Amino acid sequence: MTKERTLVLLKPDAVQRNLIGEIISRFERVGLKLVAMKLLQPSKELAYKHYVKNEEEIEALGNRSIEGKRKGGAEVHDDPKKLGQSIVDRLVTFLSSAPVVAFVLEGHQAIKVTRKIVGSTEPLQSDVGTIRGDFTVDSYHIADTHNRAVRNLVHASANEFDSQYEIDVWFTPDELLEYVNPRETVLYK
Repeated sequence: MTKERTLVLLKPDAVQRNLIGEIISRFERVGLKLVAMKLLQPSKELAYKHYVKNEEEIEALGNRSIEGKRKGGAEVHDDPKKLGQSIVDRLVTFLSSAPVVAFVLEGHQAIKVTRKIVGSTEPLQSDVGTIRGDFTVDSYHIADTHNRAVRNLVHASANEFDSQYEIDVWFTPDELLEYVNPRETVLYK
C-alpha cells in the first residue's frame, strides 16, 4: 500500500474562529496521520509562492473564474490574466492577514480523502458533513461583492504535484516526521 502526503492550511478565518481542533479531529478520525504541523503568520511572499507555481496559472485561474461566472448566468468580459492576478492578490492578502496552521497529513489516498472531508472550494456548494459545508456560508458572490477572497476555512492540495510543491513551500524535509502509529495496523493491514 502506498501512502500519500498532502498539505492542509487552516486559513485565518479557521484560526480566528477557534476551529483548529475541530477541523484537525475530522482528519484524524478517518485515519489520516499528522506528520508535520506549525502555527505561523505567513508573509505575502510565502502566500504568493503558495498560490502561484508558475505564471501560466494566473491566467488559468482567471479563465476558470470566467467559466464559473458564465455557468452562473453572468455576462463576463474580463481579461483572464488581469482577473487571475486580482484573485491571486485577494488570496495572498487574506492568507497573510493573520496566523494560519499548516500541516501535512499522511495516509492511503490522503489527497482524495482530505479534499472529500474539506468540501467544495465554494462553501455555498459544499455538502453538509464537510468542513466547509458545516462551518461557513460564504460564497464567491459575497466575496466578489466585498472585493475579497472567499472565506472557506481550509486549503487542501488538489493533486500529487500540488501536494509535493506546497509541502516544499511550507516545510523543510527535516520537519516531516516518519513514525508508526499503532492504528495503522488496524487501518492498512
